Amino acid sequence: MATMSSTFFLKYPQGKGEDSNNESLILFSCYFKYEEKKFVYSTGEKIKPANWDFKTRNPITQGKKKASNATSIKTQLNRYSDMFGQIQARCKTFGEDFTSKILREEFDREFKKAPTGKNLFFKAYDEFMEANIKKQNWSLNTIKRYQNIRNILEEFEQSTRYKLTFKSINNKFLIEFTDYCMRGRNHATNTFRRNLGLFKTFMIWAYANGYTYQDDFRKFKKMKEAFTKKVALKAEDLSYLMGYDLKSPKLERARDVFVFACSTGMRYGELKLIGKHNVVDGNIELKEEKSANKKPREIPLNPLSRMILKKYDYQLPLIANQKQNEYLKDVFKAIGYDQEVERVITRGKTVEREKVPLYELISTHTARRTFITMMKRKGKSDKLIAKITGHSDLKTLNQYYQVDDEAKKEAVDDVFGDILNPLKVAN
Repeated sequence: MATMSSTFFLKYPQGKGEDSNNESLILFSCYFKYEEKKFVYSTGEKIKPANWDFKTRNPITQGKKKASNATSIKTQLNRYSDMFGQIQARCKTFGEDFTSKILREEFDREFKKAPTGKNLFFKAYDEFMEANIKKQNWSLNTIKRYQNIRNILEEFEQSTRYKLTFKSINNKFLIEFTDYCMRGRNHATNTFRRNLGLFKTFMIWAYANGYTYQDDFRKFKKMKEAFTKKVALKAEDLSYLMGYDLKSPKLERARDVFVFACSTGMRYGELKLIGKHNVVDGNIELKEEKSANKKPREIPLNPLSRMILKKYDYQLPLIANQKQNEYLKDVFKAIGYDQEVERVITRGKTVEREKVPLYELISTHTARRTFITMMKRKGKSDKLIAKITGHSDLKTLNQYYQVDDEAKKEAVDDVFGDILNPLKVAN
């Protein structure tokens, strides 16, 4: 990093109001080459143009044109020059980008006595979160995800002693961070893939807001998504589930909420938006929190979902998502869904397989997957399903569709089952 120079100049070289007897504000200035940006900062000091040396860009300190307070002004200007050099040297020492954003914040802290801050990297991350929250860009789930990324980054820095600065976000960071997440935290491929994408979103914001002029992060490639088999229930499962006497009010409520989500395709976080006010002509008119700019979507109620809504007077008995997942496992364990199944977890190039009871794979997300799978198996179009679920990307929607062994067998039998019967084939 080449050493930058700085200078001072008068805001009004001819004097304020074109009167050389009027004092002018003295401004500090430098140029950030990588940002292609001139930096200007008010020193708060004033002087008459007649007392200013336009060649050395400093107060005249000798002779008849010397101002009575020239020495004190010169001393104050030297503080700006010295601080500029110190900040620049410190950034070079610690491998941090020297940007106009950093310089302004340090000047504010020193000369305007702004409160001291945290590590610049995390200070920027907090500013990034605060800006998006204030602009109402994020849902509650998105806020939680970005807070989780922040926690992971802090733990990564503490565990690996890899100092996080904007200068250090390079290929080495990607190697160390990948190893920490995949081996240190046992993240699955899809979890790490999603988190790295969120991190890059922050870095794009930091670049756009002047915290760094390096863009190595743009080259970070996400791992390919690992497609794993998930649980999707069938109509007979839901029928059995609704007819089973659970003998526990809390489990009954958890079951009812789950089955309602299965029969509407709604996300668990959307269920809190339902009330009598938005049930119109047999449809739930839902204004999504996640996509505030979208038109409200209409979700048709069927006899099953309508019955559950009426049971709870249109206010579903919702609890925290984590607690709901715990209760759902208890529900499916109670009704005997304990057959052994294989759970596959992909971490990079490693595929781990383990045997677990079926109820361990049930969660609130199973409901949305069940709805889409049941609709697809009945031949309903992707476009129709997406209108109900709110998916704008059909590729994402199809990731929810689970093709089980029975469905595959039915399809193959339908195509090849009559080959040994010449009469049917001929007709």
